[in-house]
Amino acid sequence: MARRNSRRPAARTAEGRDTPPAEAIEAAAFDLFARQGFQVTTVRDVMRACGLTQGALYNHFSSKEELLATIIRSTQAALERELGAALTGIGDDPIAQLRAFVRAYTLRHTRKRVEAVVANREWEWLDAPRRQEIRASRRRVREMLVRILESGHAAGAFRALRRNGRDDVKIVAMAILNQCTDVAYWYNAAHDGWRAEDVADLHADLALRTVGAPPTRLRAGDTIAAE
Repeated sequence: MARRNSRRPAARTAEGRDTPPAEAIEAAAFDLFARQGFQVTTVRDVMRACGLTQGALYNHFSSKEELLATIIRSTQAALERELGAALTGIGDDPIAQLRAFVRAYTLRHTRKRVEAVVANREWEWLDAPRRQEIRASRRRVREMLVRILESGHAAGAFRALRRNGRDDVKIVAMAILNQCTDVAYWYNAAHDGWRAEDVADLHADLALRTVGAPPTRLRAGDTIAAE
């Protein structure tokens, strides 16, 4: 008797290349959840989009909800890693830190637009424990920015963080994050003619103006200088 090959077939991409099934499912889910929403999208929709049978999803994910949790979790983890990497080696200058953080955050939302839209719009459909996990990641990202703003305020580099004796740091942090997050909903280099780097530089300048610091530019030798 011939022995059955137990290897699961790979999905076929639009370009005809073989893709591991889990990756194909995740890519299809990102696209469909971004375009039509998690609730409307069915398992059948996802599997049809990636060219696999409906039952194949359950070889990798226990449910559509676990699929959503998995892709949002991976997106949040990648964002945290990229922000940490952007701040590595920057030093203690809060102006340089704020510029590096905002540039990295904005670039992520221009280069991974679909993933960003799903992570920021669909996460509330998760069950309570999974929502709490994603909320903790979002809080860590915010606290990274809050620490930079507090450091800059303490050093006298950022001026617009207190009003009438009230501490506005968290509000300012959320305003900066929301402004950068929204890039994922409108940015389209093919139509707008903006490079991702240009959009990131602009948002970094806007963030610096928001906190009353002089805009800065990266110049030759990767040094930071105020304009």
